[in-house]
Amino acid sequence: MEVRRTTVRDMRRSNRSVILTSIYREGPLSRQELTVRTSLSAASVSNLVAELIAEGVVEEAGSVESEGGRPRVLLRVAPTFRYVVGAEVGETRVRVELFDLAMNVLARADHPISSPTPEEVVKHVLEGLSTVIAASGVRSGQILGLGVAVSGVVEDNAVVDAQTLGWDAVPLGPMLAEGIGIPVHVDNGANMLGQAEMWFGAGRGATDAVVALVGSGVGSALVAGGSSYRGTRSSAGEWGHMTIVYGGRRCRCGALGCLEAYVGAEGVLDRYREAGGLVGGDEEAAFVEVLASDKEPAATIVADTIGYLAAGFANLVNLVNPERIVLGGWAGLLLGEKHLDELRAEVGKHALRRPYAQVSIVLCELGRDAVALGAATLPVVRLLRDGGAVR
Repeated sequence: MEVRRTTVRDMRRSNRSVILTSIYREGPLSRQELTVRTSLSAASVSNLVAELIAEGVVEEAGSVESEGGRPRVLLRVAPTFRYVVGAEVGETRVRVELFDLAMNVLARADHPISSPTPEEVVKHVLEGLSTVIAASGVRSGQILGLGVAVSGVVEDNAVVDAQTLGWDAVPLGPMLAEGIGIPVHVDNGANMLGQAEMWFGAGRGATDAVVALVGSGVGSALVAGGSSYRGTRSSAGEWGHMTIVYGGRRCRCGALGCLEAYVGAEGVLDRYREAGGLVGGDEEAAFVEVLASDKEPAATIVADTIGYLAAGFANLVNLVNPERIVLGGWAGLLLGEKHLDELRAEVGKHALRRPYAQVSIVLCELGRDAVALGAATLPVVRLLRDGGAVR
């Protein structure tokens, strides 16, 4: 096995990456603050910051008073240095958003889909990409990359296995990348919600956390020691398919008793109809109707859903001992906005006393559409890792 030696260029790139990541994730920061946070020398920080400013990656963003000295100049990543695109592939729509590097939305496109086949998904993502580029006035050469969030297990940043959609080893990354000239990054939707909330929302400051996505389906992002935990082949976090009832309801994945079959919006509505409830409209409207009703069988279905979700959270508390559980996804937010206190109390009935006392259960702060935002961070991650170098 050939051992590759670390060169001076490698060290410089690594140091630029450390500085740029600190500025992006924790900024605006002064040069003095960067010296403390990165443990690099003041001279190294000054030289590398000067490089990044000269290249347009970093810019000065005002100043703050310092104790007994000159004001400290603050630094931030230049929002218009490049742009990124994030796409959320749902079961009923594809949403594509274009952002600057401050993650401000500059353009958005929504495409309803009736059948999320790989070909339909590719078609609508690429149509959305063309729409947001035209609407924003950004040139395609200014775009760092396209991040795409999908349900299922994603391997090698490109290949998707999604049992609930009938996808088997779909090479979604190459299918999207063909002919567009923009780097494509693919990842799991729950992981992307988790990344968005950990970077910009309710997960900030936590080092051990779970971000739970509850929509039509159910998933989670696991964060351990400040880093995303993916497992051996990237499938960690498929919390929606833990068995919550032995021999229970059949899940869309084909197994019996999965949590998703009880707390996912589709499963909740199925249980309501089986109990004699009548509901019309699309899935979201129907879910809202059931949540809003205090009559039977809706009241029992909602109470049972809170109980099943609490049991799922208690399993996470006992298994991974997180300091924070963040509840998101459109159905999770609708449920949590009305019943969060009940949910917390129910978790306490199922979890071990000590780890339950150590966890906080909160709602996502970035709203229902944070998945596309998380997907757009994928090309940002590459920029930070490369120390601001654009491939």
